[in-house]
Amino acid sequence: MTIDHGKEVMTIFNYYVEHSYAAYFENKLPDSFFSMFIEMTKGYPAYVIKDNATDKVIGFCFLKPYNPLPVFKHTAEITYFITKDDVGKGIGKAALKLLIDEGKAMGIKQILASISSLNEPSIAFHRRNGFRECGRFLKIGKKNENLFDVVWMEKEISQ
Repeated sequence: MTIDHGKEVMTIFNYYVEHSYAAYFENKLPDSFFSMFIEMTKGYPAYVIKDNATDKVIGFCFLKPYNPLPVFKHTAEITYFITKDDVGKGIGKAALKLLIDEGKAMGIKQILASISSLNEPSIAFHRRNGFRECGRFLKIGKKNENLFDVVWMEKEISQ
């Protein structure tokens, strides 16, 4: 994922901002917000996902540090967003595998996912792919007047 992918990535991300609880923002973000993704993923794997037939960006995925303190260097947080028309085609699972492989290569042992309790498809996806719920902050988020929990899920990746 490079700065050249900003517009496409933000279009995908903003869809989820406006239509779901997958992104914690309430309002669309400007394309310039993409630089925050670039900054937070420095030194970590970050990819755009392209359709093989059209070369169009249909998603993005990355790992980022869970916490910048050195004692947490073996733990990363995962993010991925796939266009709504491409969800359910195995793309998220392939992205997860890629990030696990890349994470292992850099010494990551734990991958965390922060998920809104109102994003049930994401919770189910992570469970199906070996994540377990490891924490829940009750009613700490509010989007579109709806309170939600933040569910933390964790996957230990063997070295």
